[in-house]
Amino acid sequence: MRIRGDVYWQWADPTLHHREHDETLADGTFIDVQVRLSRTGDTQMFIGVYAPGGAALHEEAFDSRPGESMTRALAWGVGRARLIAIEGLAATNKLAACSK
Repeated sequence: MRIRGDVYWQWADPTLHHREHDETLADGTFIDVQVRLSRTGDTQMFIGVYAPGGAALHEEAFDSRPGESMTRALAWGVGRARLIAIEGLAATNKLAACSK
């Protein structure tokens, strides 16, 4: 069972259509990526990484993914969640710095 943090509860809105990707990695870490369209048509995303016991290791939400469809945002988010789960958040920050 996941123990959702404040980031998730601030992002959650069950009235909006969304797509979700749940995955349990080999070490038991669980990732949850959700994308949705806001009421104004923006693609929004939530990424959660949880320890095998359910504790939140990392949660982040994006209010807008400009120019991305829900499908593309979901694929990007799953890759980011896996990277965070395997290598930690510092690895994603280094990757972002290299792509600039």
